[in-house]
Amino acid sequence: MALQLHPLHPLFAAEAFGIDLTQPLADEDRKQINAAMNKYGVLVWRGQPLTEPQQVAFAKSFGPLDIGLKKLFNRPERLSDERLIDISNVDAQGNVSKRDSPKNLSNFANQLWHSDSSFQDPRAAYSLLHAVVLPSSGGNTEFADLRAAYDALEADLKAECATLSAEHFALHTRILLGDDAYTDAQKKAIPPATWPLVHTHPGSGRKLLFVGVHARQVIGWPVSESRVFLSDLLEHATQRPFVYAHQWRVGDTVMWDNRATLHRGRRFPISERRELRRTTVDFTPEAMLEAAA
Repeated sequence: MALQLHPLHPLFAAEAFGIDLTQPLADEDRKQINAAMNKYGVLVWRGQPLTEPQQVAFAKSFGPLDIGLKKLFNRPERLSDERLIDISNVDAQGNVSKRDSPKNLSNFANQLWHSDSSFQDPRAAYSLLHAVVLPSSGGNTEFADLRAAYDALEADLKAECATLSAEHFALHTRILLGDDAYTDAQKKAIPPATWPLVHTHPGSGRKLLFVGVHARQVIGWPVSESRVFLSDLLEHATQRPFVYAHQWRVGDTVMWDNRATLHRGRRFPISERRELRRTTVDFTPEAMLEAAA
């Protein structure tokens, strides 16, 4: 069956069905999914529980996988493949983590608006998040459309942003949340990446406003002015008309384009088990699909 799509928001995001994610994708499947991602930015797949190997295989269909901040930490892992990123409040022994644990620091950082691995070059393209265990309430994931955010900028602000770039730093969110006990080696392990505030999305050809909480400074500006300006842009980009809120069900897989959207997790009862698995694809899906054509 060919890919079918049902829009979930007036601007972006769609529910996708008609393709079995548990099976290897045909080239035509990959091309259809990539075209849908270029149009919608977020795809929601319902009711397809994936094993850990199936999730890795599906994500690898679009490019090599990236482990992001796991490069900085030498922590015990509970998942079978290092390319799976454990988005949970569960420790390596399978217990719900204490409120003040490093595991929950990551959960709190994920509640800030960001795009995955914007602090790297190459940055991430697609992320896929799969729901395994959910709490009794809360824990939605929200997505903001950066293309719509750019379109809604006033003309003078579009012109100003077009001349500017921002530095994105891997540990910026952690330091904002009060966790500053990092060694010099950890701080240097992922050098900051610099990205234009305005650029063109490679798949859709649309311009977008590339902001997010990993951006800590406008290049050439004072820190104080930078952070106020970036905060204003982030507030603009995450206005409610630009946001789709996903209410999770066990077995959901949500796939999004980090180059066209921001996302954040929402608060949930931290003492209740919440287990999701993420896989993240490097900035290569268009080139990979063109090579296979």
